[in-house]
Amino acid sequence: MHGTRIGCAGWTIPRDVSARFDSEGSHLERYARVFNAVEINSSFYRPHQPATYERWAASVPDGFRFAVKLPRTITHDAKLRGIEPLLAQFAGEAGALGPKLGCVLVQLPPRLDLDAGAARDLFAALRSHFPCLLACEARHGSWFTEAASTLLREAGVARVIADPPAGEPGPYVATAETAYIRLHGSPRIYYTSYGPERLAQVHAYMALQKDAWCIFDNTASGAATANALDLQQLFR
Repeated sequence: MHGTRIGCAGWTIPRDVSARFDSEGSHLERYARVFNAVEINSSFYRPHQPATYERWAASVPDGFRFAVKLPRTITHDAKLRGIEPLLAQFAGEAGALGPKLGCVLVQLPPRLDLDAGAARDLFAALRSHFPCLLACEARHGSWFTEAASTLLREAGVARVIADPPAGEPGPYVATAETAYIRLHGSPRIYYTSYGPERLAQVHAYMALQKDAWCIFDNTASGAATANALDLQQLFR
């Protein structure tokens, strides 16, 4: 599974799959013995102390990586403008993950259209703080033009492959060597479980990539963990 990372948005272990995890340790410790990646979404809603990130990093094996979602104060409230103090605070917090920080995820609001100057400034500032993968899940049609693809490519930012897609008018266009897939659940977002046929399609796509992350965000019904286990099994 070199170059392949599979995990969930959070490390909850639902009861119906708990037998597939060790019983000892915290939920994160148990989760990280099975998966090699997780997405921290709580950082979008509220800050976490550096000590919290340090504790999480100490709970997982060396090869494990965290993706951390950029706070909504930057993406939704400030709309990418005047954000350096907020970004510096976030970097001081999430940076405590050290080498186990694998990705910073930028999810933009559906009504935020592309402001090329603000976008370039954001990505340059993120790059100055974080040496890891940067991934962007934009949800306004203006972020899927040829000009937007060029901007993301020049900034070294991976365009997220989202299911269901939002704002994307045509076929997916990659902007980085690393693929970052977020499966939210479809047709019912956050709830629907993915069946064998869809997971086989995801596996086939990931197998062709040099590096690929797949994060299951259909957590509301507890489907994410079982789906991640099933996808993981396809790589074995």
